[in-house]
Amino acid sequence: MVADPTSRAWSSAPPPGFAGKDPALSFITRSRRLPNTDEVTTEEGPTPDDTAVDDPDGAITSEAATSEAVTDRAATGGGWRGRHPAAAQIVARVTTVLAVVLVLAAILVPNQLSHVTPVAFARIPVEGVLGAAVLLVLPPKARRVAAVLGGTFLGLLTILKFLDMGFYSVLVRPFNLVLDWVLLANAEEFVKESVGQAGAIAAVVGVVILALALPVVMTLAVLRLSRLMARHGTAATRTLLVLGTAWVACAALGAQVAGLPIASSGTAQFVDNRVKQVNASLNDERVFAKQASVDAFSNTPPDQLLTGLRGKDVLFTFIESYGRNAVLDDPVMAASVDKVLASGTSRLKKVGFSSRSAWLKSPVTGAGSWLAHSTFGSGLWIDNQQRYRSLTSSSRMTLTSAFQRTGAWRTVGIMPGVRRAWPEGKFFGLDHIYDSTHLGYKGPYFSWTPVPDQFSLAAFERLEHGKKNHDPLMAEIILASSHNPWAPIAKTVGWDQLGDGTIFNAIKKAGEDPKEVWKDPKKVQTEYRRAIEYSLNSLISYVEKYGDKNTVLVFLGDHQPVPTVVGDKASRDVPISIVAHDPAVLDRISTWNWQDGLQPDAKAPVWRMDSFRDRFLTAYGPKGGSTTSP
Repeated sequence: MVADPTSRAWSSAPPPGFAGKDPALSFITRSRRLPNTDEVTTEEGPTPDDTAVDDPDGAITSEAATSEAVTDRAATGGGWRGRHPAAAQIVARVTTVLAVVLVLAAILVPNQLSHVTPVAFARIPVEGVLGAAVLLVLPPKARRVAAVLGGTFLGLLTILKFLDMGFYSVLVRPFNLVLDWVLLANAEEFVKESVGQAGAIAAVVGVVILALALPVVMTLAVLRLSRLMARHGTAATRTLLVLGTAWVACAALGAQVAGLPIASSGTAQFVDNRVKQVNASLNDERVFAKQASVDAFSNTPPDQLLTGLRGKDVLFTFIESYGRNAVLDDPVMAASVDKVLASGTSRLKKVGFSSRSAWLKSPVTGAGSWLAHSTFGSGLWIDNQQRYRSLTSSSRMTLTSAFQRTGAWRTVGIMPGVRRAWPEGKFFGLDHIYDSTHLGYKGPYFSWTPVPDQFSLAAFERLEHGKKNHDPLMAEIILASSHNPWAPIAKTVGWDQLGDGTIFNAIKKAGEDPKEVWKDPKKVQTEYRRAIEYSLNSLISYVEKYGDKNTVLVFLGDHQPVPTVVGDKASRDVPISIVAHDPAVLDRISTWNWQDGLQPDAKAPVWRMDSFRDRFLTAYGPKGGSTTSP
C-alpha cells in the first residue's frame, strides 16, 4: 500500500523555511529530497536547517541565493562529505582558493613568456572587478549563464595567450587568429623532425588536452566563485567597492610596481588589439591585391631582361637563419663568424673572386623562410601565409622566373628541405627541382636538416654545374644545416670523401644532443654560431673549388634566429653578398654603395628585402648600373 504524500503531518514544529506553507504544496513543488539535517556544513555550503544564511558581516543573503545554495546542497546528498566533514571543508576551501587563483591568472597572465614574472600577478585587474560586479547583481539563472559564458571566454582567452607565448618565442609576434592556423601544422612537423614521431604525438596530445580542459576548468571556477559571492553578498559587495576604489586611485596616480601599473587593464587592451588585428587581417587581401597590381617589369620583353648576366651561372643561395647578430650585433658570435667571413674574402680573392655586401630587412624573424624567399624574389612584402598563397597563385614575375622567361638559362632548385610535392616550384620558374630525395644522399638527418649543406652543394655540382657543355644555369640553392635546432651539426670533409653521405653517420653520432643543448641558452647560441660557420665554410669552399669565370653567387640570410639566440629586441636585418669573378658584374652595382668583402658593417646600406628584385633587374638590364642608392 502506497501512502498518500498529502496525508503526511509534521511530527513536531515544521523546519524553518516551511512555516506557514502547505506541506503538500511543498512536496509537489520540490520533488527533490530535503537536505540531510545531520550533515555538517562545508565552508561555503548553506546551513542545512536554515533558508537564509548569515554572511560574515551579519547580513542576510537573498532568498534566491539561499534557494540556489540549498539546491546545490541537496544535489550532493550525504555521501563522503557527510562521512568526512573535516576533509570536505578542507577540499572546499582549497577548491575555492584554486578557483580564485585560476581566474586571476587567466586575466593577468601576459602573452609573452619573458613578461611572466611574479609582479605581473600582483596587480588589480579591472576586468575581474567589473566581471564580479556583473555576476553579483544578476538573478540566479542569468548569473549562471553569464558565469558559463565568462568562464568559457576566459578559457579561450588563456589558450590564445599560450599561442602568443609560442609565437613570440619563435616569430617575435603574436598569433594571428585569421592567418596563422596553417602554421600549427608546420610546428607539428618541425617537432616531429627534431625529436621524433613519439615526441610529436605526445606534444599534440598534450596540446589538445589542454585546449579542451582550459575552457571547462575555467567555467567551473567562475561558477564556483559566482555562487560564493551570491551566498555572501554583503561581504562580496564591500570587497568589490574596496578593490574598485583602489583601482581608480592607482590609475589616477599612475601607481606602479616594478614598472607595471597596479591598476591593470591589460586583458581589455589585449582583446581590443585582437579585434583590430582580425579586422586588419580580413582587409589584408584587398590591400595586397592593390600592391601586387603594380609591377614595373610585368611588360618587359624577355630579350630586355637580365642582359648584363647573359652567359653567367647565377646562384641565389639562402643560408637558413643567417642574421645580423651573427655578423655584427652580438660581439661573442660576431668575433668568430667574422673570422670565417674575413678568411673567406681572402680565399676567394686568391682564386679571382671579388664581393660586395650590405643588409636586407626581412619580413619575418625566427622562422618562415618561405615568406622571406618569396619576398626576395617577388618584390612584394610577403609576411603571412595568405599573401604567400595569393602570390603563388598569381602570374607575377619573380627573380627566378625572369631567368626562365628569357629562355637563356636552365633554371633549377636545390631544395633539401622539401620532402613532398611542391607545386609552387612552377610559379617560381624552376625547370627542375631536386628535393631531399633526389640529391643522392644516403646519410643521416641532422635533427630537422635532411641533407648537410656541403652534400647539397656537391649534388648541384654533380647533377648540373659539373656537366660538360651545360647551358648557363640559374640555381636557387637552400642551405638548411643552420636550421633550428642546430644540433647535431655536420662538419666539412674533403669533397672527394663525400660519397653517398654515409660518412656523416659518425659525425652525427659524435655531435650534440639537441635536447641537452636546449636546456642552456648559452649552448644554443654556441651551436647556432657553429652551424652558421659550417654553412659559410661549405659555400665558400664550393666557390673556391668549383667556381669559374662565369660564376655569380648571390647569398643571403632569410631571417634572424629565434629569440633564444638573439633576444626579442633584435633587428630583422640579414646579410647579403654578391660574389663574382667577372669585374663587370660588380661594376653594375657600383652605385649601390655596398661594401667590399663578405662582411657588411654598421655603415652598410639597409634595404627592405622586397626592394631587391627591382634593383637587381634594373642593374642587370639594358640600362645597367643606373640604379641609385637608397
